[in-house]
Amino acid sequence: MDDEVIVGGRELANFLQQLPVKVEKNILRAALRAGGIVFREEARDNVPVEDGDLKASIRVTTRMKRGTIYASVKAGGRRAPHWHWVEFGTKPHKIKAKKQKALAFGGNIARVVDHPGARPKPYMRPALDAKSTAAIAAVAAKIRERLTREGINIPAPEPI
Repeated sequence: MDDEVIVGGRELANFLQQLPVKVEKNILRAALRAGGIVFREEARDNVPVEDGDLKASIRVTTRMKRGTIYASVKAGGRRAPHWHWVEFGTKPHKIKAKKQKALAFGGNIARVVDHPGARPKPYMRPALDAKSTAAIAAVAAKIRERLTREGINIPAPEPI
């Protein structure tokens, strides 16, 4: 991403400042969501299983804080609290029984189990690395689309 150049960023920011605040916020929120969707889809493709709660838990959220709009691509939540174990792996560790005072698995019962750990299987970071250019293009396209809808014709940028 270091060799990418965004052309017209300052001009776009100045132009957006002239729009009504509500329109500007809606356009920016939609644009950031469009960029986040590019990352979300790539992250879902990178999850090391065909389907399941982890893949379904990857989502795009947007929020505004102190006048700045943020977009995030998140995984996990109640559906997949193990998201970080897949992304970053785990070291070997012991699993101890809690409430039932015993663990049952595969017909065996034990109070403590030595877990060998798990190798990392990253899916989020590779999505960022692979799709940065496409996400920026999606943001620009959504801004152009929404401004056109508002009656403001913005020509497509010339390729660099």
